[in-house]
Amino acid sequence: MKQPLHTATKTVETLTPTNTLTELAALADYSLLKSLNCDPDAKEDGRDHRPRQVFSGHYVPVAPTPIKDPEYVAHSFGLFRELGFADELATSEDFMRMFSGDLSSVPLPMRKLGWACGYALSIMGNEYIQQCPFQTGNAYGDGRAISVLEAVINGQRWEMQLKGGGPTPYCRGGDGRAVLRSSVREFLAQEHMHALGVPTSRSLSLYVSKTEKVRRPWYSEGSRSRDPDTLVSEPLAISIRVAPSFIRVGQLELFGRRARKNEHPEAMVELEQIVRHLIEREYGTEIDTELALPNQVVALALAFRGRLTSLVANWVRVGFCQGNFNSDNCAAGGYTLDYGPFGFCDVFNPRFQPWTGGGDHYSFLNQPVAAEANFHMFCVAVEPLLAEHSDHLQQLSEIEKGFSGAMQTEMEKMWAAKLGLNRFCPDLFRDLVRLMMETSVDYTVFFRELSLLPDNIEPLKKSFYQSPSYAADPQGIDERWSVWLARWRAMVGSSTTHSDAQVSSGMKKVNPKYCLRDWQVVPAYQQAETGNYELLRELQLVMTQPYVEQSQAIEHQYYRLKPMELFGVGGASHYSCSS
Repeated sequence: MKQPLHTATKTVETLTPTNTLTELAALADYSLLKSLNCDPDAKEDGRDHRPRQVFSGHYVPVAPTPIKDPEYVAHSFGLFRELGFADELATSEDFMRMFSGDLSSVPLPMRKLGWACGYALSIMGNEYIQQCPFQTGNAYGDGRAISVLEAVINGQRWEMQLKGGGPTPYCRGGDGRAVLRSSVREFLAQEHMHALGVPTSRSLSLYVSKTEKVRRPWYSEGSRSRDPDTLVSEPLAISIRVAPSFIRVGQLELFGRRARKNEHPEAMVELEQIVRHLIEREYGTEIDTELALPNQVVALALAFRGRLTSLVANWVRVGFCQGNFNSDNCAAGGYTLDYGPFGFCDVFNPRFQPWTGGGDHYSFLNQPVAAEANFHMFCVAVEPLLAEHSDHLQQLSEIEKGFSGAMQTEMEKMWAAKLGLNRFCPDLFRDLVRLMMETSVDYTVFFRELSLLPDNIEPLKKSFYQSPSYAADPQGIDERWSVWLARWRAMVGSSTTHSDAQVSSGMKKVNPKYCLRDWQVVPAYQQAETGNYELLRELQLVMTQPYVEQSQAIEHQYYRLKPMELFGVGGASHYSCSS
């Protein structure tokens, strides 16, 4: 089932509100731990915090490392409502203790250990083991992400995971920690993306240590350095992210590789187990689990292709660039995962890339190609399950060959929707892209102003950063804009029987007014580091209503062009890492 271009946030009513951790514990149901294999070399007490190789098993039990003196920063009001959680739960002592990493006192049947999972790494369809400290690829995985709960709530299974919960066997020498700066970005981004109608992991709550800090490389004030140029002391934080599962393409890859190379006697069995688990967790309503496994695998490939192509089209629709779209950052459930060096376009640029290490291959409009590379690795991973079924192998091959066509269809549908057309027009779109680049337009502001169906280009000029090309010939470029606008208005009029008001309303549902811009997030996390969360919470409210016309004060603050002096500034325009 393909994801819609945009769906409104749903509020799910529950007959049994969850007011306490004990009530939440009654909903616990650890399907992954019940149905998959534990690493046979794991430690019973979960104190498994040093880098090591994990040769088999689907997960490693790990005791999180609590942050000291946790303080409440924020929680997602929307997700709490959907889960039936009372808002007061986020600040209750036992809830805060658990979700800041201390599982020692959780009520039964909750478990006192969390778990971390291994995965493989592929970059644009090429396997990499060089970054593994043992040069084997057996030490990649959740280095600072520790799942602590699975619960079935209102008929939906959710996995809850600590980001920054301390080291695991996969930490590769890192400290397993996250700082408040990056945690604020991820907390805001996940709920913003959900409000935008983009499939994503979600944010539950965010806690910071009042006493613990770590030193991280970062950018000095106003630095235009490509890489961090100083060390800063930053508060430790733990954000809780939530999803139906956190199974990644890279995870399937790891078990596919082991099966393909027959690395241990249970390798093929473990591949089959995790694929079946993925289907049950993420595709249970789409795939008949009573079918023979080869049929299920083919159905999974087709369903995942639909989700992945729709997801990437949605990313482009809202101006989002994932930045580091390796296979280990590609959720097998077809949603956005791992908000590291992500960013939203200010100036439209097909090669926009917020991560200094990402290159053009993970740039904004190359994301469809990167997705195809990840889908290829998905197909390689599941192929061993079809080795004795030539007909199903052929079907899998055809599904993979059809990826680029399916991706193109999703992209054209998305561009047509953004332009208020009932079909994609290549010539009109090509001319638009050329003008957007020559003029240097703000991606979000331009499409929102276009959604008002202007009769002349003056409203569109709100989005113009005025590039050197525009400054050299403003009258000429304005005339070309006027010609394009007239063509577009004529095409809108001829392609629909809807009124202008109906077309405008439809366009505004896919063209957000507000997007999460890093230059606006920087002061929010800087203030948060001093214990002032007011700006963070204002951003949270604004960015969870991205399509809504808000107050004039909010519009003045957040619906505007990026100040020119902030272009090229480290942390406000680009990142070298995602600490």
